[in-house]
Amino acid sequence: MTFDHARIANMPRQNGYPCGSNATIDNPISPDGIPVLSKRYEVPARQGRAVRLNAGETIRIINTHGTQVCDTWAFSSHNLNEFMSWEHGRAWIDGLIPKVDDPLLSNRRRPIMTLTADTSPGIHDTLMAACDLYRYMTLGVTDYHDNCADNLRLAMQAIQLAVPEVPQPLNLWMNIPVDAHMKIDWCPPISRPGDYVELRAEMDCVVAMSSCPQDIIPINGEQCEPVELHFEVRA
Repeated sequence: MTFDHARIANMPRQNGYPCGSNATIDNPISPDGIPVLSKRYEVPARQGRAVRLNAGETIRIINTHGTQVCDTWAFSSHNLNEFMSWEHGRAWIDGLIPKVDDPLLSNRRRPIMTLTADTSPGIHDTLMAACDLYRYMTLGVTDYHDNCADNLRLAMQAIQLAVPEVPQPLNLWMNIPVDAHMKIDWCPPISRPGDYVELRAEMDCVVAMSSCPQDIIPINGEQCEPVELHFEVRA
């Protein structure tokens, strides 16, 4: 593997981790992340966006083309060290994939959001870490590659916040089947154009989304071509 390690050493860092850059940093939905209710926003292919929700508000995240994975995080607005955590959430729902009406737990074992609607077949992932620079190194990439971990950091930085870490996200529409031998596979989404999920905030929180840049394995469709997503916030 011939990745330029000197380039990693010279990258800007957030909380000790190298972080590249893309247009995410320059294009927040607003300077403080507060949305216009019911306005439709875009998460461009390979980029991230962050949005503030008040307790009781709902975000609808839309798989516009039906083929795109959306890495999704939620952080308490009052303490960014409390965030949606799937090592805690799986234990609460006794399963790998949340269903409608399931609470999504924080690392303090209290609901931060609730899944209130899902028009897709319901295949999502709560096992895989967000892709990052090191993941692409293992896939043979020899230059910088946009990634979900950096998209989270950049989206939060764009609204004047800094995440303390990159939690394992809710990977909406990501299709990672587990077989009888506990082996997994990396498959294209089975969602359809226009499918959406709705998440209700159970506390004031910041939701961050990354339109996953993965273009080496077919988790964003057989063509391995990331595309844009959309979202709306409603009272």
